[in-house]
Amino acid sequence: MGSTSYIEISSDALTNNIDFLNSILKKGVKISAVLKGNAYGHGTDKILPALEKNGINHFSFYSSSEAKTAFECKHNTTTILIMGFILPNDYKFVIKNKIEFFVYEIDVLYNAINVAKELNTKAIIHIDIETGMNRTGFTLKNLKKAINIINKNIEFLDVKGVTSHLAGAESIANHFRIIKQLSKFIQRVKLLNENNIYPQIKHIACSAAAMNYINSQFDMIRTGILIYGYWPTKETYINYVHKHKIKIDPLHRVMEWKTYVMSIKNVNEGEFVGYGLGYQAQTNIKIMLVPVGYANGYSRSLSNNGHVLVNSMRAQVIGTVNMNIIICDISQIENVKIGDGVVLIGKQGDNEISFASFAEMNNSLNYEILARLPENIKRIVV
Repeated sequence: MGSTSYIEISSDALTNNIDFLNSILKKGVKISAVLKGNAYGHGTDKILPALEKNGINHFSFYSSSEAKTAFECKHNTTTILIMGFILPNDYKFVIKNKIEFFVYEIDVLYNAINVAKELNTKAIIHIDIETGMNRTGFTLKNLKKAINIINKNIEFLDVKGVTSHLAGAESIANHFRIIKQLSKFIQRVKLLNENNIYPQIKHIACSAAAMNYINSQFDMIRTGILIYGYWPTKETYINYVHKHKIKIDPLHRVMEWKTYVMSIKNVNEGEFVGYGLGYQAQTNIKIMLVPVGYANGYSRSLSNNGHVLVNSMRAQVIGTVNMNIIICDISQIENVKIGDGVVLIGKQGDNEISFASFAEMNNSLNYEILARLPENIKRIVV
């Protein structure tokens, strides 16, 4: 299915962000680029090869379906890790193709063993430990059970890693909870070692933890949002620039979202624009129609609230965001023509609509907006 807009992916921005990440990592710490949610909306098939060119050879996904998509475009030496759900019928594909995955339930562990036996090979697993987030991960009781099962079936298991996830490392409000989690993680790793299980890779840090808790980096970090040029939160950004006494954001936005002017018309004073009574012209105005709406990832919450760029000027979204159209006031912008480029997110001239401002207008998180961008939007690496 075609698209009425397109997304540009900047390879230079990716390179910049990887260089920045490498600068904050302790020596020997590996990067696993998180590409869940279609690479945070950027397009797995575009981002994965571009990151491989930047020396990244480890990628993390949420599900087996995402991993299968990535498998088709990865280099032979690249590692894929599934952090979440494996469809029952996908275990054979995953294990046969040496795709690594989290085990967080006894049932998942048994599935891994049974399929590995059937294929006469080893399942490459990462032991996921509950440390205080109360999401996935073995509790202490179940971890002890898992240890026994692993040791009895070690000929069919390659325990590649041990992992957990931190609950809110982007905010100082969670500091004591994070410290407690890190302590518990170290204790659980020690328990594994005491039972002759020595995972090669210890990893718990996300983007925010890698920035705010250097000791959480261990052997590898799983980073997503920083790669794409966004900070987990304003607090994380402020902490970094204050600590390093810099004034320029070291990250570069990887994505720009663009479309075109499809129609232009005049509206008389007192007339309503779009559905219902959502917007009434207070004077004679000129409007443009843009072929993007909530079906294309442009939220209805931006009705009478959002802005786009045309001719390097800001144009306000007026009226209700439709399924496939937004209407913008261009009364103060000269020489707008049908077919002109419109920037939904990104730069045009001296003006910019950042994803952060877009998210704030939309009352959402960067992550949420990015992940909701439809897959049918064409992505272009520039």
